[in-house]
Amino acid sequence: MHIQELVKPDGRPLTLYSNQPIPAGLVATSPFPDPQNANPHLRWHPLRGEWVTYAAFRQNRTYQPPPQYNPLAATSDPAHPTEMPAGDYEIAVFDNRFPSLALDSHDPPTLTVPTAPANGHCEVVVFTQDPQAALSRLPLSRIELLLQVWGDRTTRIGGKHHIQYVLPFENRGAEVGVTLHHPHGQIYCYPFVPSVPARQLAQEREYYLQHGSSLLCDMARDEAADGKRVLYQDEHAIAFVPPCARYPYEVWVMPTGPCKDFAALTPPQRASLARALKTVLLKYDKLWDRPFPYLMAWYQAPTDGAEHPETQLHCQFYPPYRTRDRLKYLAGTELAAGMFAMDVLPETTAYELQQVEVDLEDHA
Repeated sequence: MHIQELVKPDGRPLTLYSNQPIPAGLVATSPFPDPQNANPHLRWHPLRGEWVTYAAFRQNRTYQPPPQYNPLAATSDPAHPTEMPAGDYEIAVFDNRFPSLALDSHDPPTLTVPTAPANGHCEVVVFTQDPQAALSRLPLSRIELLLQVWGDRTTRIGGKHHIQYVLPFENRGAEVGVTLHHPHGQIYCYPFVPSVPARQLAQEREYYLQHGSSLLCDMARDEAADGKRVLYQDEHAIAFVPPCARYPYEVWVMPTGPCKDFAALTPPQRASLARALKTVLLKYDKLWDRPFPYLMAWYQAPTDGAEHPETQLHCQFYPPYRTRDRLKYLAGTELAAGMFAMDVLPETTAYELQQVEVDLEDHA
């Protein structure tokens, strides 16, 4: 993996990644000449026992611009720069101009509930310079590189003493709130372990203490033996519809052997994980013959320096589709009670996805 680090005119860092050497002389660009001086803050929710972040300036972020004003396209006119420089590289990572968390946030307001600086970090990860592409249609070598990039970012940002959790994710489609349609994802780096991964980690820890093994690795083994919900499987990775899916067409992707985070992936695990991930993405698109909306979230060990043998790197896909022409949104029982109500069986959606033949060399 080749890396080149640059600085944008407004002071934000830009890191370029490629499988091949990156030419010297590339210049970081930005549509913004001056720093944002973003200052988000946290407020404690006493009934839910969790932090909520506030960043009102995000109301001014770029929202679904026309193609000619795509801020994630490579700069073609120096007089009208975008966030991406022209040049020969594959993946770019830069600080979000409109972050919900900022390392230098300070002086939160004094309120009737506890407040704190939102001392985290938010990054944008641009998967390709091609605005018409999609993660599903990128070559396997690019997806493997992306897995390495996520590992590098986790190590770099997670190494800061107050960052406790690093969460890479991709929102795809207007149905899940995407504001820019150029293929990209984000990385949120939190000064605490957020409530969802914290609850998962607690379950993994309890299982490990009782059984001496990884909950998710054991689930993967059982799913492989059963086979009814498996979408992809090889020696090092597996993708399956979980038997406890809360969303229609929910899929989990993970290494089959213990692996706590992206940095711990071996080259064979990374190659298999890329194949598993691309298989799922292609099946989603081909099942509906159109781009399939989803939230793809990657969970890994906290960055607190502990070993965490209980936890397993894995991805969870949350697609909004319920049937081929209706959307699944959170309703009363999900939002108010936190209990999900499903009207389609995981075995049914797994069977539908299993019937979709895909070509992992598909780049069209």
